[in-house]
Amino acid sequence: MKMNRKTWLRHAGAVLALAATASTATTAAFAQSAELRVGLIPSEDAQAMIRASQQVMDQLATRTGMKVRPFVANDYNGVIEALRSNKIDIAFLGPFSYVLANQVAGAEAFAVAVTKKTGKSAYHSMVISRKDKGPASVADLKGRSFAFVDPTSASGHLFPKAGLMAEGFDADKGFSRVIFSGSHDASIMAVANGKVDAAAVADRIFDSAVNKGLVKREDFQIVWRSQPIPESPMTWRKNLDAGTKQKVAAALAEVKDLPWGDQGVLDGFAATDDKAYDVVRQTAKALKLDLGSMK
Repeated sequence: MKMNRKTWLRHAGAVLALAATASTATTAAFAQSAELRVGLIPSEDAQAMIRASQQVMDQLATRTGMKVRPFVANDYNGVIEALRSNKIDIAFLGPFSYVLANQVAGAEAFAVAVTKKTGKSAYHSMVISRKDKGPASVADLKGRSFAFVDPTSASGHLFPKAGLMAEGFDADKGFSRVIFSGSHDASIMAVANGKVDAAAVADRIFDSAVNKGLVKREDFQIVWRSQPIPESPMTWRKNLDAGTKQKVAAALAEVKDLPWGDQGVLDGFAATDDKAYDVVRQTAKALKLDLGSMK
């Protein structure tokens, strides 16, 4: 088909516009691949989380050759939303917040931290109270004030609630008052300072608070303890490019002998997958939780 000058110019303009768009997209993709944005759940306050993970972030930057930028949201859902909207590339999530992120944001679990202290990829939830005047048994929780961490926290809400209900305690109606503190440290201090009678927290974060001198172990008692919970996973957004995924997974596997938050000294990150968190889904189902309504 022969083109007149006007048609040819229109066609040439369209081609140039397409080329410019492609160039812009390529530049954006390159810029994105040069930076790795890492989301961290707020198990402690934001600055404490960044400090605790800084050495690992530095090693990740060195091993991938990328600029690593950590991000801590105000709550668990803030990290999930950042994944969903492609504002971060990978994230450290709790087991339950991962299951939620997988459903609403397409996040994929790919690694879990293995520490030299335990050599395991699991931890426990426990309900703590003050030894001098707190409830000493599950039955004693009736009519008492209680702190959960976050609605999407595995060890700070999902597992303890299911565990208490399995022992015959109505976690929906049995407490006189329930709060969501926002972090495990905040829940521990709420018990220590008498703001609540008991709280559900991760055992390793309680141990960390003791080791930091924030509280004394002998001042507390354990009211209830869960079965092992699959470790908090490192996840990436589903549409992260394959090259970056490969670099990040390889880099994390080699990160050793560095502190990783409350978990202790790392012995690398082991591979994991979505199936490892089916027990979390089953627990949510037992509580009749609608994951879709929690986003």
